[in-house]
Amino acid sequence: MKESGSNLIEQAMAYDQVMHQYAYSLTKNEEDANDLVQDTYEKVIKFSSSFNDSTNLKAWVFTIMKNSFINTYRRKQRCKIIFDQTEDLHYLNNTVSNPSDAADIHYYVSDISQHILSKNEEQRKPFEMYMEGYKYQEIADMLNLSIGTVKSRIFFIRQKLMSELEDYVTPTFPRTA
Repeated sequence: MKESGSNLIEQAMAYDQVMHQYAYSLTKNEEDANDLVQDTYEKVIKFSSSFNDSTNLKAWVFTIMKNSFINTYRRKQRCKIIFDQTEDLHYLNNTVSNPSDAADIHYYVSDISQHILSKNEEQRKPFEMYMEGYKYQEIADMLNLSIGTVKSRIFFIRQKLMSELEDYVTPTFPRTA
């Protein structure tokens, strides 16, 4: 017999203190740890119908937390955002300028975005979600598609964009020994 969502969350809340400790060990930040615990509770509620009574609840909850942390970490890595925690923003002010930071980069981004937006939404939505950092399975679940359909839509839109945007390919230079 399946546990009801409210009963399951009550049982999961018995691990609240240990969850906070584990979340802090992963994030090394109190606010991020609190966000991770909250995200875990949301997913416990959302996926309570998939919980099997014969499964160890604590292990199930902690696996959800670990996977949430990993997914968030991957999304942040893709964004390549610099979080400068120094008081005087030392790191942010001393970053080396990238040659690709040319003034016309905004034009390129706008042009590329228009190419993406020109695709029909059925094809474009999985690609946009993938670019935001969602995993194939997450996209499939959210859009109610098979994972194979998600992968093929992302693949085909990539192929179309690569052929349409050949002018934007970074030139390769021969290696020097």
